[in-house]
Amino acid sequence: MLDLFSYSDLNHSLLVFLALFFVLFYEAINGFHDTANAVSTLIYTRAMSANIAVIMSGIFNFLGVLLGGLTVAYAIVHLLPNDLLLNTTSKNALAMVFSMLLAAIIWNLSTWYFCLPASSSHSLIGAIIGIGLTNAIVTGSSLVNALNVPKMTNVFLSLIFSPIIGLIVAGSLIFLLRYYLNNNKNFYRIHMTPLEREKIDGKKTPPFLIRIALILSSIGVSYAHGANDGQKGIGLIMLVLIGILPNSFLVNLNANKYEIKYTKNTLNNLEKYYLEHTTHKLNIAKNKNAINNSIVNYQFYDAIKNIQNTKLLLENVSDYNVLNIQKRFQLRHFLLSISDFIDKTVNSSDVNSKDKYFLITSKKMILKTIEYAPMWIILIIALSLSIGTMIGWKRIVITIGEKIGKRRMTYAQAMSAQITASFSIGIASYTGIPVSTTHILSSSVAGTMLIDGGGIQIKTINNIALAWILTLPVSIFLSGFLYWITLFII
Repeated sequence: MLDLFSYSDLNHSLLVFLALFFVLFYEAINGFHDTANAVSTLIYTRAMSANIAVIMSGIFNFLGVLLGGLTVAYAIVHLLPNDLLLNTTSKNALAMVFSMLLAAIIWNLSTWYFCLPASSSHSLIGAIIGIGLTNAIVTGSSLVNALNVPKMTNVFLSLIFSPIIGLIVAGSLIFLLRYYLNNNKNFYRIHMTPLEREKIDGKKTPPFLIRIALILSSIGVSYAHGANDGQKGIGLIMLVLIGILPNSFLVNLNANKYEIKYTKNTLNNLEKYYLEHTTHKLNIAKNKNAINNSIVNYQFYDAIKNIQNTKLLLENVSDYNVLNIQKRFQLRHFLLSISDFIDKTVNSSDVNSKDKYFLITSKKMILKTIEYAPMWIILIIALSLSIGTMIGWKRIVITIGEKIGKRRMTYAQAMSAQITASFSIGIASYTGIPVSTTHILSSSVAGTMLIDGGGIQIKTINNIALAWILTLPVSIFLSGFLYWITLFII
């Protein structure tokens, strides 16, 4: 980690330090902003005391970051087009980093202050969009090419549909629990509120099995939150370091000779696959008396050319440190281009399941060179998120616990919301989709309240919806404005 500050002068080292501090501060805010998602149901059902619940959430957030992988992290990195990330000057990179982080931090703190469960993911993604659009305006380039549109579309779809899915799934779960357990002599208490439990049974805590289920589902939300939102922090640091210190972070300089050998072998296999596939396509075209066979060949020409260029670049290379910065730029560009073409191939209709498996596995192998994170980055993000989780949690807890539904939350409602959130966020983390923990859990709670007949507080839902609608445009405007101002200051 200390090597970061050995490549530049004192001023530049100070700016690198500040950039890392801002990322960690953002992640800590994310922690205490989103803690309520995991602990509010535990606290309001009295399954666990507030202090123990928050500590437990912090521990499992830490483990989620540590073990969650990097698929979501690089979904964040790839939101900015490769050309913008790699061709920016040191001055522009610093302006980009500080503007993006400040915009996300300002919005997250504002919504936390007003007790609104807004999305940290939305604010970060909006900030990245603002940077891309403002950069296009400042440089006079195309607004269409200002963003990685395919990646952005996938992220937008996940952010829009995940709360809807949360509402439907949690509502369905509470319906099933009500249908099967309402008159069950052993489990009818699952539909009690804590106050009803105390009044009828004279006990403050939930029944043992229900309590265990609530704790386990809360652990699931905490772990899933760490895996998804923690990865965003990792991606953010890598975005910062690639922009400010490209020489050290464009590719994984710690890759050993065996990993590099596997990469070369994968490139050989991909070249063979595409050459054979091209020949097969041409034969089909000839049999069909196609007018212009060169069109079929051209579909794979760029992919084969990029593979061959990458192989040439890595010829006799057993350590990425021997590559100069220009070659590291080229290597990253070629590998990302090959990856994008693999995605297009996998999504085409004429690829069988065996070929899809080969292509997806090959993509994962070649991307290990550029989709990586040093362990110290994972650890400091995990630590920041877990520390943030243990502070500042109370404001949002009150909103989720008391102000979404018109009456107190039942054990069944709490359990349904948490199970829905943990599975939804966990699946999203595994598939590399950045989703909003806040929106999924809030909508899940609302879904249980609607189906269970308790009703919802329209004012709170309107406020949450307003924050949801405003987060993207406000973050885009803030980061764009700050970026424009910062370009003239740095």
